[in-house]
Amino acid sequence: MASSTNELTHDFPPFFKVFKDGHVERYPFPIPNHQVPAGLDPNTGIQSKDVVISPETGLSARIFIPKINGPDQKLPLLIHYHGGGFCAGSPFDTAAQKYITSLISQANMIVVAVDYRLAPEHPLPIAYDDSLAALQWIATHYINRGPEPWLNEFADFGRVFLAGESAGANISHYVAVRAGATGLAGLKIVGVLIVHPFFGGKECDEMYKFMCPTSSGCDDDPRLNPAVDPDLSRLACDKVLVCVAEKDWLKDRGVAYYETLGKSGWGGSVEFFETKGEDHCFHMMNSDNDNSKVLFKKFVDFIIGD
Repeated sequence: MASSTNELTHDFPPFFKVFKDGHVERYPFPIPNHQVPAGLDPNTGIQSKDVVISPETGLSARIFIPKINGPDQKLPLLIHYHGGGFCAGSPFDTAAQKYITSLISQANMIVVAVDYRLAPEHPLPIAYDDSLAALQWIATHYINRGPEPWLNEFADFGRVFLAGESAGANISHYVAVRAGATGLAGLKIVGVLIVHPFFGGKECDEMYKFMCPTSSGCDDDPRLNPAVDPDLSRLACDKVLVCVAEKDWLKDRGVAYYETLGKSGWGGSVEFFETKGEDHCFHMMNSDNDNSKVLFKKFVDFIIGD
């Protein structure tokens, strides 16, 4: 009789499948994507290094800085949370590398790309907790006494932005709300970039429920439905840019988020931008097409136009 350990118990394409013995098998990434070592990018002059934020949990990040022209130069700081359904993606891969270096080349800023731990091996809300912990770690540098010299020397903690796409947009929203609700000394979050965001729909989300055993997977969970979050109006920023793509199956959820935030009582400004003819996270798949360039310009104007 064949062993039952190879029996499939859960299947969540295009992300992962789970077997009876507990092992997880991920589906292949839709485009070629591999790990890129930190260092100097000879084409742009952008440098990067990897840092460990928490040795206890293994939480880490990659920090990117543009070419620095002088010791007193202070640059805007963008904290990026990658997408991938909370279970895939990395700040160390080719897609993230190309996206972040493109942004830095245009906006001349520092980027901290957070490597939060992935579900289902690390069940949610671990990714949320890691992402908030990363922001708290960054805030320890505001009087130039943190553990990372690049942040001490070059980051302007009065011009901090959060950004993410898909699940990373969901995380960016969560971190901004928690920062506003609990207070975070040492930095000012000016804006949040919410790009092609993942939030819950009318039906319960079985994959999210599997990854987050404490969640119903339904619209009573404020992480899936910001409208039921009593702290929504305390979002810790002055402005939000919500971006959607016309052909994205998540477009309606981005629209709903924009509308919800607009009537929440939050005192900031929210802007909406739709890319016609494109699908989910198209700019991560092909950063060189014309619509990607237009979207990147929108991001840059949002950051440096303050």
